[in-house]
Amino acid sequence: MRLFANANYDFLGRRKVSLTLSGVVLAALLVVSIFWQFSRGSWLNYNVDFTGGTLVQIHFDQPTSVGELRDVVGSAVPGTEITRFGAENEYLFRAPAFSEEGTAVSDQIVQVLGQRYAADAFEVVRTEAVGPKVGGELQQKAIIAIVLSLLATLVYLALRFEWRFGVAAVGATAHDMLLALLLVSALRLDVSLTTVAALLTIIGYSLNDKIIVFDRIRENIKGAGRKQENIEIFNRSINETLPRTVLTSGTTVATLLALAIVGTGAIQEFALILIAGIVIGTYSSIFVASPILYYIERRWPRGEKKATAKRPRHVTA
Repeated sequence: MRLFANANYDFLGRRKVSLTLSGVVLAALLVVSIFWQFSRGSWLNYNVDFTGGTLVQIHFDQPTSVGELRDVVGSAVPGTEITRFGAENEYLFRAPAFSEEGTAVSDQIVQVLGQRYAADAFEVVRTEAVGPKVGGELQQKAIIAIVLSLLATLVYLALRFEWRFGVAAVGATAHDMLLALLLVSALRLDVSLTTVAALLTIIGYSLNDKIIVFDRIRENIKGAGRKQENIEIFNRSINETLPRTVLTSGTTVATLLALAIVGTGAIQEFALILIAGIVIGTYSSIFVASPILYYIERRWPRGEKKATAKRPRHVTA
């Protein structure tokens, strides 16, 4: 991009401000998550994919309310959560039970609604049912998949570059993941298998962005030798990759915005999580990963190859 072709911003000079800002945002989102933990019993709004139970999405032709639907369904299927979802007059019924006395809970919900409303007054959009054992296994495997992806990345970067690049990249990516999870918690978005797919996509995108910046830093460090200070090399490297970063992130976010506006349900939430993740990942590549690498370079500086000059022997007569 021509706008950033000759960029010369002092990113590392603002490292303390950027790291403090990240800490403040993380702390604020953590407070909200703790509030949800005590008020709702869980800091994440797990879908039936993980908790087990029955989920029914229903669209009504006539206007109705959550309170009215809760009065109708509450006595037949206790513990059912009802929330507005998707289009107008569309609601999501989430029941903790999988089946009762051999009868599917989804059938019970549809049956009791049919007694209150006309048969053609509503339409079942989708139905999902997951057993509690399967939900627990999916939750465990999702956590393992995320952790293994971070470990594999650390090993790859340590072999491909140096250990300091791997530590900085994984540390910044863990920051991105935590921030994205806390944001999902604060907004009470459904945590489903689609959410896990979005988080894994964020990991890949964020790491790719950091690798590109780190690769330029490594090249510039080799080329500069000891002629320049590290802070100058880091700033120059970030500015050189800035056009690519802005162009790639901007076009990706523009596409996802279209999905978020036009799409509904799981597609909309998937797009929203990815948008947040890309913005966070782009920010952390510049203002989190690079400062971490800079501090590592200062704490463990690269060893200088000292040439050992041979001293001439003094011959005594």
